[in-house]
Amino acid sequence: MSDLSPSQSGRRDVYTVSRFNAEVRRLLLDHFRPIWVEGEISNLSRPASGHIYFSLKDADAHVRCAMFRGRNRALDFEPEDGMQVLIHARADLYEARGNFQLIVNFMELAGRGDLHRRFERLKNKLAKEGLFDVEHKYPIPEFPQCIGIVTSRDSAALHDVLVTLKRRMPAIEVVVYPTQVQGDRAAASVCRMIEIANARREADVLILARGGGSLEDLWTFNEEPVARAVAASELPIITGIGHEVDFTIADFVADDCAPTPTAAAQRASPDRAALARNTRDLFRRFENLLTGRLGAAEQTLELQYARLLRFHPATRIEHWMQRMDEAAERLYAAVHGFTSGTDQTLAQFDVRLQALNPLATLARGYSITTDERGRLVRSVDTLRPGRKISVRVEDGRIEAVTEKLRREN
Repeated sequence: MSDLSPSQSGRRDVYTVSRFNAEVRRLLLDHFRPIWVEGEISNLSRPASGHIYFSLKDADAHVRCAMFRGRNRALDFEPEDGMQVLIHARADLYEARGNFQLIVNFMELAGRGDLHRRFERLKNKLAKEGLFDVEHKYPIPEFPQCIGIVTSRDSAALHDVLVTLKRRMPAIEVVVYPTQVQGDRAAASVCRMIEIANARREADVLILARGGGSLEDLWTFNEEPVARAVAASELPIITGIGHEVDFTIADFVADDCAPTPTAAAQRASPDRAALARNTRDLFRRFENLLTGRLGAAEQTLELQYARLLRFHPATRIEHWMQRMDEAAERLYAAVHGFTSGTDQTLAQFDVRLQALNPLATLARGYSITTDERGRLVRSVDTLRPGRKISVRVEDGRIEAVTEKLRREN
């Protein structure tokens, strides 16, 4: 059987270079999942775009790698040529040049991979047990009277926490529970201090603090005994371990997690300056509210008082008393006018009466004679001799008996 030449094999399926590279890239993406690769960095470059390009090599081979800007921002070290690193990457092909390469998602210094795997295993284990659940966390007291600090006695973290607490609220009592924070015995020491703090009940809240460092330096707070001691604490615990980019298992278990020791002190204590501002603001709001309500109440009171004065019985009595006084004055004036006119008339009548009064004639020497029955004697014809008569003169009466009667013209 003879071999067929390409011209004898039928219709040719001719690839372009672009098609070939695209299909190879598709095969790589479909058949190779992200993997861990260890090697030495070489030919590292950092263009202005912020991406990182380098080769990863061992004694017998090398492969090109690319780590884009969104991924390398999370690095906690500066990659350099000659560094032995462990990367998590996917296989890819740069179609424009046909270059096989690895696209890096994560990079760490070689030797730390085992720590990361231990970290993830313990994190998953405790998460399944519910130690990270919110319902298991204690609330942080808003106004603690005493704050406990679990950290190294000579550490910068302790200094930062104390300075922050003094600045924010110097009246709060502070108790330090000194412990190792690094080394073989550090985990047991931290657990012991947390137990002592819970037994003494001196503090209302605990701050578990440590300054920044490498993953190895912070590993004490990734130990399972420490995590379980934090979870078992009946005192609320705030962690302030490392820098903002550092996370430990203790952070996930704690009742509250702060990015630094200073931030932990801020979360554990009220700020007296802020409290003073809030107090002043509340006082001003209360004063304005009280002033407004008092003003409204005063206005309402004035309106009610005016209505009371208008409808009160005493006011109405005073009104009627005043009207009575006015009526009395008018009546007095009318009576006075009437009596003045009547006096004048009476005086005139008196003059006339006096002129007609028979008694007035007595003063002029005349007299009035009456019979024994008191009747006026106007004529001698009304008398008989021997009858009693009474003669009225100006100063008295004369009793007499008639003897003779004589008529005269």
